[in-house]
Amino acid sequence: MNNATGRTSHQDRVWSVAEHLDDVLSTIAPLEPIELQLLDAQGCVLVDDLTVRVALPPFDNSSMDGYAVRVADVADASETAPVTLTVIGDVAAGSGELPELGPGRAARIMTGAPVPPGAEAVVPVEWTDGGSGEGPAATMRAHSAAPQDAAGEVRVHRPVTAGAHIRARGSDVTEGEPALTAGTVLGPSQIGLLAALGFGTVRVRPRPRVVVMSTGSELVQPGEPLGPGQIHDSNSFQLTAAARAAGALAYRVGAVADDADTLRATLEDQLIRADILVTSGGVSVGAYDVVKETLTALSEETAPDGSQMSGRVEFRKLAMQPGKPQGFGLIGPDRIPLLALPGNPVSSYVSFELFVRPAIRALMGLPDAQRPTVRARCTDALASSPEGKRQFLRGSYDAQAGTVTPVGGAGSHLIKAMAHANALIVVPEDTTEVPADAEVDVLPLG
Repeated sequence: MNNATGRTSHQDRVWSVAEHLDDVLSTIAPLEPIELQLLDAQGCVLVDDLTVRVALPPFDNSSMDGYAVRVADVADASETAPVTLTVIGDVAAGSGELPELGPGRAARIMTGAPVPPGAEAVVPVEWTDGGSGEGPAATMRAHSAAPQDAAGEVRVHRPVTAGAHIRARGSDVTEGEPALTAGTVLGPSQIGLLAALGFGTVRVRPRPRVVVMSTGSELVQPGEPLGPGQIHDSNSFQLTAAARAAGALAYRVGAVADDADTLRATLEDQLIRADILVTSGGVSVGAYDVVKETLTALSEETAPDGSQMSGRVEFRKLAMQPGKPQGFGLIGPDRIPLLALPGNPVSSYVSFELFVRPAIRALMGLPDAQRPTVRARCTDALASSPEGKRQFLRGSYDAQAGTVTPVGGAGSHLIKAMAHANALIVVPEDTTEVPADAEVDVLPLG
């Protein structure tokens, strides 16, 4: 049997974690770029290096409410001997026509307003009498009203230096310098920068569409009562949330019963909106492991009845705990990647972190598809790790202290422990015991 990348595999072969991940990523190509409006591009990955089109700020402007002045006119100002200047006008944000300052003149100016010609600095309104003639105590009252045509005088109580309280043109960025580099994930700050620079649209790789479904006739929607032998479906919620946290647009299909025809029909319906399909459950060797039975039987070619459920999915044993049974392949006419994860909640989540998340990041065109590992001191001893398997234990990682503490046991059903962990402790294949205070590899999940 050939796997998704054409390499020959054997049913009894045990794959390493690295081999399985390499096989998955070798089939993944970044999504084609598209042009999107700025807000639609949030969370997407920038395709091109972008340069600054216009300096920021585009003109000298005031960083304070106050008075635009010439430095020499206020050089001798003090609290006991204020300087009186003639106010020749108001300058509000967005002003087009600006008064020109001559000796002994000032212009009342608002935050963000362009600095008028002849002005060398801005005196904060708190350093004046607010133009009221009543001293500094009246300052804030005088400036609570909207700007109006100024006429009269202002007393200045302190000197200023050249450029004081002025945001100089290009003090943030200048024309032609780099703005954002290709590969940047566009968050709120990046969107704000692009808007400030005048970009209405931007070329990005879209967020991958991930369709998630659980399988199992025992699964019940949360909020509904449980019958005998039933459990609430947690995997589809957990994996959908994980896909969204990874940067994808994730769609939860919910639980699919253990019926081959229902599973095939559901998968076929979802192909149109999926860049990746993720299933959980039904991948082991049980009598009702319908995912494995159904997908193993797929043909490489489109069925004579026009069914789109063609492709090849291979099921494997991995040298890892939890998460030994895994499935991977490409289905449908567009060969959509499908990752079939085990059904136990912890196994499912660990498998997502190791294999699905990197696939999502690869579709986004990000070079750092895998989470980086760090070294930390394990506060407690770890015993009975299975020889020949890479074990992933839940842990509480303290980056500041450089320590990690095991959370819960090794059972793949212990979902509460997973909820209280922020990292995975990695125990290598050739290690069966880890003494307390030993250094271990840690995979932070934050």
